[in-house]
Amino acid sequence: MRLVVFGANGPTGRQTTEQAVAAGHEVTAVTRHPDSFPLSHPRLCVEEADVLDAAAVERVVKGQDAVISTLGVPYGRAPVTVYSAGVTHISRAMTRHRVDRLVCVTSTILFDVPAPGEGLFFSKVLEPFFSRVVGRTVYDDMRRMEDVVRTSGLAWTVIRPSGLFDAAAVSDYEIAPARLPGRYTSRADLAHALLSTATGDGHVHDFLDVRTTQGTPTMLDLIKKEAFSK
Repeated sequence: MRLVVFGANGPTGRQTTEQAVAAGHEVTAVTRHPDSFPLSHPRLCVEEADVLDAAAVERVVKGQDAVISTLGVPYGRAPVTVYSAGVTHISRAMTRHRVDRLVCVTSTILFDVPAPGEGLFFSKVLEPFFSRVVGRTVYDDMRRMEDVVRTSGLAWTVIRPSGLFDAAAVSDYEIAPARLPGRYTSRADLAHALLSTATGDGHVHDFLDVRTTQGTPTMLDLIKKEAFSK
């Protein structure tokens, strides 16, 4: 298939691009900084484009079979619009150029229910602190993005991972249209789920949880590396 990956220069985007090329697809990796993109391959085209530039988005979406969005921004106090504005441009370009399949990433927090079997401290204190204080602006815009996707008229799927961490390979992860037990999703597993969903026929109009069950970090490791490293 011909796939375009937005947010391709982020950790998940790079994983997704690499796995897609390895699987034999023709991939367009979209980034604002193509000079720093570390991957190259005869089936890989690296395109400079800003997702907030509607004309640039149209240029890279035209002629594709499916679109994968791995857009992401760090936590901060400033209002966030990248998710909702970016996906608005993506969905409009897809409609205009008759590209129907869209798969994108938000967060397991947007299920708005605790993980099955989770303890009270994590579900009632720690996770609400991250969703309502530390990451409030990010999650608010993710919700706006999901609203855009839901009403786009496209064959969309939203994947909602949990605490992201790096892993060397894809594992035997779990995926379901409801919140799963556990706290972690490796970027390798998330990339595999994005690619499998974008190139398959299932899970249209579903919100999917992806959960890694092997080789996961501790909560302290995740907080130090993912939340406060920037």
